[in-house]
Formats: sequence, C-alpha cells, structure tokens
Amino acid sequence: MILTKIKCLYNHPNQPVTTVTWFDATAYCEWVGKRLPTEAEWEKVARGGLEGTRYPWGDAEPDNTKANFADRQTEFEWRSADVNDGFLFTAPVGTFPPNGYGLFDMAGNVWEWCADWYSPTYYSDVQGTESPSRNPKGPDTGERRVLRGGTWYRAAHTIRNAERISDFPDSSLNVVGFRCAMDAP
Repeated sequence: MILTKIKCLYNHPNQPVTTVTWFDATAYCEWVGKRLPTEAEWEKVARGGLEGTRYPWGDAEPDNTKANFADRQTEFEWRSADVNDGFLFTAPVGTFPPNGYGLFDMAGNVWEWCADWYSPTYYSDVQGTESPSRNPKGPDTGERRVLRGGTWYRAAHTIRNAERISDFPDSSLNVVGFRCAMDAP
C-alpha cells in the first residue's frame, strides 16, 4: 500500500522525470534531437542572467516560494524546520517561479544529469591546465557523471547554483532527472 502511494507521487504528468540513468537521459535527448547540457552550460542558464549570485533568483536564502528542498514535512536532521513548500517529495514542474531565462526548477526538486565526466578539481585549476576558460566540456574520461541543481531531500544550502555532485552513470534514483539542451541556431 505505501509503495503504491509513493509510486503515484512520481507518476503524475507534471512531475519531473526521475529514476533515469545517465544513459537513459542521453538516449532520450538523442531521440528528440537534443543532448544533455554540459556542466558549464547548466550553471550559466541556472543563473538566469544573474552573475555571481548563489541561487537562480539571487542571493536571498531559499524559502517556500522559491524551490523544493528538505523542509519541515521531512524528518531529515538537515531540513529547514521553519519552511513548508507544500511537497514531501518532488513538486510538479513549474510550481515555483522561473529564473531570468524563463527556466523552471533550476534549484531543488531533482538533481539533473549533465554530459560531463566528474572531476573534483576540474574547475579549481587556477593554472588552466585541466579546464579551458571558455566552454569547458569536462574531463575526457572518468567513472562518475556530473549532477547539478539540488533535490527535494537535500538541505537549502545545497541547491545553490555552484553546487555539484556526481554519481555513476548507471545509477537511477528518485532524486535524479534531466533536461535537454541544444545548440543555438
């Protein structure tokens, strides 16, 4: 009974796609003539035209009007006990206001696969020997792929624009989804 109830929460037409591997996400993007965004592209569009801000909406801390993250409905010790965004798990896409580029859910809700292999030092290379200064595409190889955006079960501070994590490309979790990208015409 509980499993059926939880499954229904992830099976609504307006819910974000979840439980897809990096391979699944890549295959879907190719099927529709698109691709996964690079990590650098993802972060640029997440900012919505606001340079140097912590979140897609600016520097104000997340609250129940900005994004879906662990709030008082959860029992996680890292939750924001004074916030109630109205969702225990994922929120329907577009529940929260879009960023400056009109994109929804760039912070919170689900982690999003990026095209890049993950390296913890790729962007911290001040000499420029690991990552190029323009249009970086990530390392050539690796074991894990990049995830960006934060998720419904993580603390508010982890949904910031620059937050990055990784997972094995064959992993599929209910906190991971994707969005398609395409080259500008």
